[in-house]
Amino acid sequence: MSPEKQVSQELSQLKQAVEFAIQEAKQLGADESEVSISKQTGICVATRDQEVETLEFNHDGALGIAVYTANCKGSASTSDLSPEAIKNAVKAAYDISKFTSADKAAGIADKELLATDIPDLDLFHPHPLEPDRFIELAKKCEGLALANPKIKASDGANINSHYGVKVFGNSHGFVGGYPTSRHSISCMLIAGEKDMQRDYAYSVARDFSDLDSIEEIAAQATSKTLGRLGSRKISTCEVPVVFDQEVAGSLFGHLIGAISGGNLYRRSSFLLDSLGKKLFPSWLSIYEDPFVKKGLSSTPFDSEGVAPKAKHIIADGVLESYLLTTYAGRKLGMQSTGHAGGIHNWLVKNSGVNRTELLKQMGTGLLVTEMMGQGVNTVTGDYSRGAAGYWVENGEIAFPVHEITVASTLPEMFANVVAIADDFDKESAIQTGSILISSMKIAGS
Repeated sequence: MSPEKQVSQELSQLKQAVEFAIQEAKQLGADESEVSISKQTGICVATRDQEVETLEFNHDGALGIAVYTANCKGSASTSDLSPEAIKNAVKAAYDISKFTSADKAAGIADKELLATDIPDLDLFHPHPLEPDRFIELAKKCEGLALANPKIKASDGANINSHYGVKVFGNSHGFVGGYPTSRHSISCMLIAGEKDMQRDYAYSVARDFSDLDSIEEIAAQATSKTLGRLGSRKISTCEVPVVFDQEVAGSLFGHLIGAISGGNLYRRSSFLLDSLGKKLFPSWLSIYEDPFVKKGLSSTPFDSEGVAPKAKHIIADGVLESYLLTTYAGRKLGMQSTGHAGGIHNWLVKNSGVNRTELLKQMGTGLLVTEMMGQGVNTVTGDYSRGAAGYWVENGEIAFPVHEITVASTLPEMFANVVAIADDFDKESAIQTGSILISSMKIAGS
């Protein structure tokens, strides 16, 4: 059976299963209920030094149900999707709800916020699951890299290809579903003798044909790994810092945490009561578009069935929206913003310069290409993380550096963004180019 036909049948079957579960909850006496269900088929291939290390197939699914009775919630799940197993899961969730505390914020999403249209966002591009072909490609990727005598070993090449279907429904009568696919290729290499260094390259896409070629992955991994040879420490200093596009998204990732409803209603964010306040320079904007065709974070509805909206999160430096689920919204006296399950394709405005020009603009400072550790405090905004990258002098890369720490506070980092290059990472939910920050403290030797 073709993937298209398989997924079409599964979509119909899963919608029926969702409707069945909701009806069962209603018959038991639940006030409200919501059901999410997914099925996925795929393959994972991993080679190391051109030998097969892992070959995994999967074809599985799971159903999760939440029922609400008098504002008391009960949840249960099952990987067995037979009618009897679903009935048992619904009964278990209903019984659990009898022992939980009432919470006025609990319950399914408001009916008027639910998606009424399920647009085709071109998210489904299944690829033939051919283990021999994938093994051949993974070995070829390693072989191309190992052909360079300076590359001493491969730390693994991986190829993943998955497709499946997601369905969600609730007792307001909403039942929606859509098929998706996701494919990726990666390769990690090791170079050097006494000074051994490791780096990698990867590519991910909805459509296998949109992935970087094996040749491109091998060349990128080789170049990045060899570029790390001769890494040295630098003295402690305070200089401008460029976050390379592969790690630049992490800066906005911390923004996501700070404006997410869970941290806000728990009052554990440094951005409490910040709606309408200026966080970034006036030229910087972040636009969220849930409807990008083939987008890695595109969706016709969030994980609560709420219709997402294309809008500015940051407009002219000002925070325009929090990221709220139904529960968080109610705790804050607000409505869901359609962010149950995460963000949807953040497009960060650039300054119209390329990466080379960005380094010239920085002059002398640090180019960060790798981040380590979790030294970020969402409550206070304090920022301190291990890093590696390159020392830059007069706009040119001088030498690689390692074993350093970059430190500041997130409010200062946000306010001190000088420029953003146009080398945005298309393979991320946060599409941003390399970011230049005017000054950070660097702890070195």
